[in-house]
Amino acid sequence: MDSIDEVQTALAAQDYVCGRALATVVFLSLKLGRPLFLEGEAGTGKTEIARAIAAALGRDTIRLQCYEGLDAASAVYEWNFPAQMIAIRAAEAAGSADEGVPHRALFSDDFLIERPLLQAMRPHAAGPPVLLIDEIDRTDEPFEAFLLEALSEFQVTIPELGTIRAPEPPIVILTSNRTREVHDALKRRCLYHWVDYPGFDREMDILQARAPEATEALSREIVAFVQRLRREDLFKRPGVAETIDWAKCLLALDAIDLSPQVIADTLGAVLKYQDDIARLEGSEAKRILEEARAELSPA
Repeated sequence: MDSIDEVQTALAAQDYVCGRALATVVFLSLKLGRPLFLEGEAGTGKTEIARAIAAALGRDTIRLQCYEGLDAASAVYEWNFPAQMIAIRAAEAAGSADEGVPHRALFSDDFLIERPLLQAMRPHAAGPPVLLIDEIDRTDEPFEAFLLEALSEFQVTIPELGTIRAPEPPIVILTSNRTREVHDALKRRCLYHWVDYPGFDREMDILQARAPEATEALSREIVAFVQRLRREDLFKRPGVAETIDWAKCLLALDAIDLSPQVIADTLGAVLKYQDDIARLEGSEAKRILEEARAELSPA
């Protein structure tokens, strides 16, 4: 992908519709070999872009799902202790108990379980993989510090085997839902982009790419309603992922347009908290639908 336009075209071929600003930072990340840090609300397409980039380039995707308590060992490797114990007992049964199993044999690639960071450092036939470090904000500062070191050198150290360096740096994409602030030192290693909710036209393009079976009239009502819904005082505003899920649910119900009853029956596809769903009971859904249709009427 040798230009910003090529990036947009390649991603669109994977049904990922993005604006020029996001396409630009993706292009620069690929061109300069810099990690890409994507921050924004959940459901705005941060994770999906990693898969789209990998598919467009014909590369493998390796995902490290972050969580509270994640440590370096869990992200890099672990030893297959049950297999090691079987090897020791097999040696004993074979009569070599006095000699035992050589230390270097027990701690070799045969018993190594590779986790995402180590997998990303290995050679790949198709070229450097896309390493997705998803929801980095769920981890803690010690893991951030380790990650900063690993990404600066693109290498990891296994005490029993030594240092393993990537022959070619992987394409690194980090995402954050901003449940907490990520340390500036890690951000400085990356190119940064805030992934916001799309405008009406772009969300229409996304929905038509992901749910092409929906008529244009139904798609316009869905997008207008969701866009209007995001302006309500909700605990969790629906993302693009919820827009797509809702459209597919409506299609499964053979809905041809929105109505207060259809909305009430399918709110669980677009809102994920009971308090938010309760807010739209009664006349609220009808009010939002009428306001959404009023905004559509000039078009």
